[in-house]
Amino acid sequence: MSNTVSGKSGTWRNWAGNVTARPVREVTPASVDELSAAVRKAAEDGLTVKAVGTGHSFTSAAATDGVLIRPQLLTGIRKIDRAAMTVTVEAGTPLKRLNMALAREGLSLTNMGDIMEQTVSGATSTGTHGTGRDSASIAAQITGLELVTADGSVLSCSENENPEIFASARVGIGALGIVTAITFAVEPVFLLTAREEPMTFDKVTADFEELFTENEHFEFYWFPHTGNCNTKRNNRSAGPEKPVGPIRGWIEDEFLSNGAFQVANLLGRAVPAAIPTIAGLSSRALSARTYTDIPYKVFTSPRRVRFVEMEYAVPREALVETLRELKSMVDSSTLRVSFPVEVRTAPADDITLSTASGRESAYVAVHMFRGTPYQAYFTAAERIFTAHEGRPHWGKVHTRDAEYFSKVYPRFGEFTALRDRLDPDRRFANDYLRRVLGS
Repeated sequence: MSNTVSGKSGTWRNWAGNVTARPVREVTPASVDELSAAVRKAAEDGLTVKAVGTGHSFTSAAATDGVLIRPQLLTGIRKIDRAAMTVTVEAGTPLKRLNMALAREGLSLTNMGDIMEQTVSGATSTGTHGTGRDSASIAAQITGLELVTADGSVLSCSENENPEIFASARVGIGALGIVTAITFAVEPVFLLTAREEPMTFDKVTADFEELFTENEHFEFYWFPHTGNCNTKRNNRSAGPEKPVGPIRGWIEDEFLSNGAFQVANLLGRAVPAAIPTIAGLSSRALSARTYTDIPYKVFTSPRRVRFVEMEYAVPREALVETLRELKSMVDSSTLRVSFPVEVRTAPADDITLSTASGRESAYVAVHMFRGTPYQAYFTAAERIFTAHEGRPHWGKVHTRDAEYFSKVYPRFGEFTALRDRLDPDRRFANDYLRRVLGS
């Protein structure tokens, strides 16, 4: 059901294994009423409350030593409204189940991230996104949500109902309450043609504006220690469907991207000096391919190799300079980096603490294989990102605090004022929120 692990001692762990927590008790509510009651009971006992999803955050956003709410019974589709073209789902529904259910109904989200293991509320609350010239994060596709607040009351939020809460709660980092249901805008299912091809780092950076402008969804991966990138362009297509064949799909998506990549990373962890050679081989392992399929089969792919990740959103116009600085930093250092750097984009949106709030953004994600020391690399990368007023993904490793966020988010005060109003006693607080929002 979930990638999170509960040990016999009641220890909760995230997917990457870098965060653990020991709650006093766990509650698995079967209804919104039961959830409200659990929040009220926690208040009586003087305990804090956190809801967890599948633990795909690398930060301790969901960690608590109080009451841990597990959402696996709050799953499924509540309603499909074909006139309004919306779908309302329970907050614990995995994105994978939502995507498959929508496809059966001939519907789809407009855009999505590159994995779909997360719950809908965990993904949206941390600002999970894919890449898009015109279409934004998953949270930006929300048209309504239901929120249980600190006193146990249930609020419906949309542009018309509680609009000031709606503006913030779509990416609420768990600070404003517990999301129990989400309404997404959907559209008739469509086809995307994906064109994947190798390209040099110099060419991608020189032609970035053009590649961005000419494609609905452009992203690329740069392999540190090499001048090589893999690019991916996804554009809407009239068809026909031409999925990746099962054998080629297995070789490229399972064997090369997961199996052989895992072996390469294990080798690199054991013999760091071999990493540049491995990177050169990895960056040339995937050849060009073109395929056409329904959105979730193009946007998402399995990620079985465990890693730790930092990702920052920088203003889109600062992307190329940021990347060149990152490359020269790696080239001139003794760092050995076996994971590619992932680059995506998003249009500006109107969500208070969305990483793309009020500005066109480009995302740069750095990864390290699980169990490899990542601090030196992430610290050096973060120095570059923050020099460009970068905004870190709320669910990925970073060292920023409330003072920094108040400078890079023009509407930061609007969010914290709303938190003061909805959760004055900090029922939903934890160490992470104290750091990023202030106490």
